[in-house]
Amino acid sequence: MQSAFVLFDSVVTLMIWAVILSAVFSWLIGFNIINIQNRLVYIIVNALYSLTNPFLIPIRRFLPNLGGIDLSPVVLILLLIFFRNLVFEYFYF
Repeated sequence: MQSAFVLFDSVVTLMIWAVILSAVFSWLIGFNIINIQNRLVYIIVNALYSLTNPFLIPIRRFLPNLGGIDLSPVVLILLLIFFRNLVFEYFYF
């Protein structure tokens, strides 16, 4: 059973890093530092977008419009950390 908790912790940690990398890449693309027409950059950004966007869309529906500031990655990271701590607190013996 401990292996399942280690796997769960690893998946949540990887998801947190994917959200952080997705936000950083969106800033770099927004400020025109990296070019999306580069094939490697496109593959990385598309993979991160496909991985994180299904979790970010429902959060964006509930957050108020703050102009150009998107707080949904921060909310998702906080929810992932909360969910991980909740699972370990109640189910890990």
